[in-house]
Amino acid sequence: MTLNEIAYNVLNLVRGGHSHHDESISLSQIKFNIQYYRAMLIRRDFARNGLVTRHLEQDLGCIELEKVDATKCCKLPLSCHVMKSKVKIPRTVRFNFTDAITYVGAIDGLTDIPLVDSHMVKYLVWDKYTKDNTKAYMIEDHLYLVNPHEIGFVNVRGVFEDPKEVANFDCDGSDCYDDDSPYPIPADMLQTITQGLQQGELAVLSGTISDKILDRNQDSTMPPRPQQQSKKQQ
Repeated sequence: MTLNEIAYNVLNLVRGGHSHHDESISLSQIKFNIQYYRAMLIRRDFARNGLVTRHLEQDLGCIELEKVDATKCCKLPLSCHVMKSKVKIPRTVRFNFTDAITYVGAIDGLTDIPLVDSHMVKYLVWDKYTKDNTKAYMIEDHLYLVNPHEIGFVNVRGVFEDPKEVANFDCDGSDCYDDDSPYPIPADMLQTITQGLQQGELAVLSGTISDKILDRNQDSTMPPRPQQQSKKQQ
């Protein structure tokens, strides 16, 4: 199910199937509310169960990396090789003590690169067995790789707050997402989102009157004034 289908379904339920072109409730407003309801439900579900279904994930495709000065990254030694993503990674849903980035690795989608906290990176050089292994970390929405071993591209998957931000990434020559793409949410969450919107944000707006006259002016609930008869008619 796409975001457009979900938004139209919510609007039709609020209006009882009688929505109009000059509707006072905009679809963009409904989509915004669906977005943060989705993030809230994902956060609550993970806090209770600790599970992440693959239907919540989005793939950012191949992200190009560029070499940066290691001294600007957590005071690493000059001999350390550091790469940085050229683009910012979209903000993720907040999990317990971590961001909802579910995969960082090679572009084959299988070779995993461990994601560590940025404040731990400066201690990696003292790891006895893994100090030369590639590690990833985040600083200000950019992805960094320590000891990338000439990796030019990296693949990232995650559960993002705003799925529409994934549209800025390239997947096989086309945008990774638009409002007609499958929306990253399980179908069982849709009823909770729809019910929350009907009883919350859209409860007040649903009481407004639609423009049934199609004159692009809000219809009035006041009865029309009776026309006064002219003196000649009297």
